Amino acid sequence: MDEYLKDLEERKAKALKLGGQAKIDLQHSLGRYTARERIERLVDSGTFLELGMLNTSDVPGIEEKTSGDGMIGGLAKINGRPVVVSASDRTVLAATEGMVHIRKHHALHDYAINRGFPLFHLGEGGGLRIPDGMGSDGISQRMMPVNLLRHGRQVPLIASIMGDSFGGPTWFAVSADLAVQVKGTCMAVSGPRMLEIATSEKITPEELGGWKLHAETTGQVDLFAENDDHCLEILKKVFAYFPSNAQEEPPFQSTRDDPDRQVEEVTKIVPTQMNRAYDMKRLIRALVDGGTFLELKECFGKALLIGLARLNGRAVGILANQPLFNAGAAGPQECDKAVEFICLCDSYHIPMIFLHDIPGFLVGSFAEKNRMPTKIMVWNQAVAWSTVPKISVVIRKSIGAAYSNMCGPTLGADFVVAWPTAQISFTGDEVGVNVVYGRQLMEAVNPGEERKKMLARWAYDSLPYRAAAMHLIDDVIDPRDTRKFLCRALDFACAKNGSKGRRLLANWPTGF
Repeated sequence: MDEYLKDLEERKAKALKLGGQAKIDLQHSLGRYTARERIERLVDSGTFLELGMLNTSDVPGIEEKTSGDGMIGGLAKINGRPVVVSASDRTVLAATEGMVHIRKHHALHDYAINRGFPLFHLGEGGGLRIPDGMGSDGISQRMMPVNLLRHGRQVPLIASIMGDSFGGPTWFAVSADLAVQVKGTCMAVSGPRMLEIATSEKITPEELGGWKLHAETTGQVDLFAENDDHCLEILKKVFAYFPSNAQEEPPFQSTRDDPDRQVEEVTKIVPTQMNRAYDMKRLIRALVDGGTFLELKECFGKALLIGLARLNGRAVGILANQPLFNAGAAGPQECDKAVEFICLCDSYHIPMIFLHDIPGFLVGSFAEKNRMPTKIMVWNQAVAWSTVPKISVVIRKSIGAAYSNMCGPTLGADFVVAWPTAQISFTGDEVGVNVVYGRQLMEAVNPGEERKKMLARWAYDSLPYRAAAMHLIDDVIDPRDTRKFLCRALDFACAKNGSKGRRLLANWPTGF
């Protein structure tokens, strides 16, 4: 027995050295942790149960240099909650994927689904190992992972890009419910070297798939980190808003923030003049527990804010127009951003709060070339099919079709209310008066004075009181009572089944 135990001890000691000290030192020199170090810093101390520690490549002759076959994985706890976690090991063949690597990934994914554990992936690496995947037999065994393609948001998938990532880590990140990228890394289909050989295009990793590209142009990444430690901190912060699986509600967090607190400052944050901009983030922070708002996709589709917060301890998803950009008018990016977030919230029983201040949609040739009519309707479809509790508050403007997209009446909201400052109409004052009364104004003795009267009448008709009188909206509320209303309304909306919906959007694509 002593000989057996000594042999086992030696094998495991070798596995702990990953791809060797030189490769570990190189990883550290880049300011990055190794795969095992990343896991240790993400999970609760002493909880990691590693699986597949003695894995190696199944290719004869390279077993000695392929510890773990380029991936460390197993079970652990984060803030006391069980999770499945995997991390690409850059020290072993640049974290490329062989057959054993892929088999382990599949096994961890299946276990997460079967036991209802969230799945974390700390990604980097070069994707499929080219020698392993060559030939019809090689590629036939290593197709796109069907379990990932048919995941159906059964448990949260939370991914990170912590080093240059091509192929597998990229597929996982863009399929994940939420992805975090460390600045200075690249996420793309193929690396610059392969791209140059295949297409003769010369491009830097930053230009190809750097954080700014994904933050501002593609929207494929939700949050960005300065370094490994910051990335792991963000992952834990995000996880607090998600349930462990689709059969559970998101966890509550106790709060000392009074749900009946009057929010006096909102009257100073939001101007009554419709043509004056303000920062909607200030309003959100004034309303939610502790002023904590975790914004997602901050630099993508800036006229729409999306993010996670809490109201009286309950996790909520917030969609709010941002008047600081295009006066809050939504374009193609905002539509894509909204749809993805609505699917996320509906799949994981996160109630949604809609805060309206939108003058309509961006119009013109740019919008039409980017399929704006389709994007508007897909956004509407996502709202209409969602079944989690939804509460809609019209802060200022909610004009035209955008009133529908922001979950206005008939779109399945539990409650639709408005501030007394709200302006609800088919079109804005200026456009409406010009279209309807254009000829009358041209023939008027004093066009300027006549225009003022017409604008005043139009604005009066757009006030929320006519809709409230006909019970087309539920109430007009004092802006200072908005937090109190939202907390109470959520309690009633969640009284029967909690925040659980029917998850009708769970199989919608995870991207756009």
